[in-house]
Amino acid sequence: MKIYLASSWRNEKQPHIVNELRAEGHDVYDFRRPFHTHRGFQWSDIDPNWQAWTAEEYRRHLVTHPQAARGYMNDLRAMEWADCCVLLLPCGRSAHLEAGWFAGRGKPVHILTRDGEEPELMALMATSICIDLDELRGALHGDPIDICDVA
Repeated sequence: MKIYLASSWRNEKQPHIVNELRAEGHDVYDFRRPFHTHRGFQWSDIDPNWQAWTAEEYRRHLVTHPQAARGYMNDLRAMEWADCCVLLLPCGRSAHLEAGWFAGRGKPVHILTRDGEEPELMALMATSICIDLDELRGALHGDPIDICDVA
């Protein structure tokens, strides 16, 4: 299966999940190394002081900077290529936009969450909400998660 793993640079588990899914034979898009060739997009590549940008500076760089355009196209092409999305929490706004894009296209979205994550109502759009890697593995193979079997 071709998987788009949507997450965050700040999520320390992201590389581990990429490796686990690849070890099981899945093709996984890794935004940290798009298409296995180079380092993925980071705002700090444009400006180390990016967190101090004004709204106008953010918009201008997003719309006009070649590195932003390249990063966007890498991710968009990978989203079009993928069969499904795995939303690995915690993550940021871009990952949630990506997962929403998949849901809107009718492609499966599997959320991998953990204890301590803030509940999100619109997660009901997801195909599955998995609480560990074993549940995610099953969901990717079409095994339903029995959420009604609670003590």
